[in-house]
Formats: sequence, structure tokens, C-alpha cells
Amino acid sequence: MSYFRRKFKSYMLKHKSRLRRFLTKLENNPPKKLDALAEIIEKDVWAETNCLLCSNCCREMTPTYTFQDIKRIAAQLGMTMKQFKEKWLVQDAKTGEWMNSSRPCQFLNRNDNKCMIYDVRPADCAGFPHLTKKRMVNYMHVHKQNVQYCPATFKMVEKMIERING
Repeated sequence: MSYFRRKFKSYMLKHKSRLRRFLTKLENNPPKKLDALAEIIEKDVWAETNCLLCSNCCREMTPTYTFQDIKRIAAQLGMTMKQFKEKWLVQDAKTGEWMNSSRPCQFLNRNDNKCMIYDVRPADCAGFPHLTKKRMVNYMHVHKQNVQYCPATFKMVEKMIERING
């Protein structure tokens, strides 16, 4: 594990409950213009974040694959959709969603933390960590999950705490 990921994991163990409590507070009593604030903060977050130092999303989580994702990626790899599913994916019994059958992601190049199918990656990956997706208050459950894995989400929540709690 890289120094950056070790340091982040250690910090998250200390602060995860505080950050999740704050997100619950926002969810239950969102301030006016929360979405506008999130958009401003998101720009700062991405100016400070280098995903290639981390890759926790690829190491610790799995995207869900849409029909279009499977079709596009299978074609890029010269496989049928059935072959692709059998080789790399598992279908969740409860939701029916297709996900990676193992972690870390099979498409993560562990030497440089780059995605080997970046140009055709799943939509879930392309949108991760979904900082300003939809109305923020309706997406708090995602931020509560992602904050423990994603430094960008962590920074977003920390900056919101600073701005909202002053």
C-alpha cells in the first residue's frame, strides 16, 4: 500500500464518524444554496486532488455496469457481452446489477494506477465520486459511503464543514 493510501486510511479511521455525522446533519437540514456551494467547492477539490496517487475507488470499490457499458467494453476487448460477463462480472442477487467479480478492479494498472480501459470505462467510473451529481441532499447516502474511500469526497466534506460551520 502506498504511503498516500496508508495515510488517508489512518486519517479516515479517526474522522469517518465525524464526517458522516456532518453529512447526516446536512441531509436532514440542508442550508439554502447547498448545490451552489457544492459546485464552488468542487472546483477547489479537483485543483487539489490527484486521483493517480490513490486509486482507492478501483482497489476498494466496484462500479455497476450498465448494458451499454458491457456492450462498449466487450467490443473494445474483442469479446462478446456473454464472454465479458463470464470472465469479469457477477450479478448482484438483490439488485440484478452487474459488478466486478473481484477487487481490485481487473482493469487497474497497479504500476501507475491508470485504468487500462479509460476511454470506454463504465459510466459509474466516469462520474465517480459524484460530488455534484443531482441535488446534493438527495445524494448524501453516496457521499457517506465514498468519504471513507475517496480523498476528493473527503476534501469536499471538510471544505463544507469549514464553510457551513465557519
